[in-house]
Amino acid sequence: MLNGLSLMIDSGAITGIIGPSGSGKSTLIRSIAGVQVTAGGSVNVLGTPAGSKSNRSRVAYLTQGGSIYPDLTAAQNVRHFATLSRRPTADVDEALARVDLSGQAHQLVSTMSGGQRARVGLASVLVTGADVLLLDEPTVGLDPVLRADLWSLFARLAHEGKTLIVSSHVMDEAAQCDRVVLLRDGAILADGTPEQLRAQAGTSDLDEAFVRLAQGSVS
Repeated sequence: MLNGLSLMIDSGAITGIIGPSGSGKSTLIRSIAGVQVTAGGSVNVLGTPAGSKSNRSRVAYLTQGGSIYPDLTAAQNVRHFATLSRRPTADVDEALARVDLSGQAHQLVSTMSGGQRARVGLASVLVTGADVLLLDEPTVGLDPVLRADLWSLFARLAHEGKTLIVSSHVMDEAAQCDRVVLLRDGAILADGTPEQLRAQAGTSDLDEAFVRLAQGSVS
């Protein structure tokens, strides 16, 4: 449940929705995607209500675990989403290359590792050419090297003008974001750049900053 939450997201940047399990991260992401029923208030994306027909080609949503088909190859999965988005076939190869899966393009997803499956899901989002990318826990379960590679990709996408909203429960990933929204129990605990949150909490450690902000021990 989200409690009286009010938020405006900047375009062309990475906004991290950070918080522990059950804090409301997925509910917020789903609300922005337009697939979550809301009891009140309004959610507008790119000037129109979330989930509106005009946004279907401009907003892409990667669910936790990714919406991919294990009985298809990586390329077939990505091609499926390219077709739905009316994107050219050449974009499939480019999307797979961006997530470093060119060599596994014709491998069945069911035979892939968890990290490879996560990258297939991300490629399926990238191939849509959407302006807004909603990524719900995209790096969960991945090794540190792969996580670092994906965050480098996120930074490049933002530099290209994409708007990324990325949820995570890992505080060290907050440092990779342009803006961090800390959630707890469905409410915004803090909102600002990583530097602003460190300054607000009086510590250089983001994990410690979250603890201090959560405990209300910030002067």
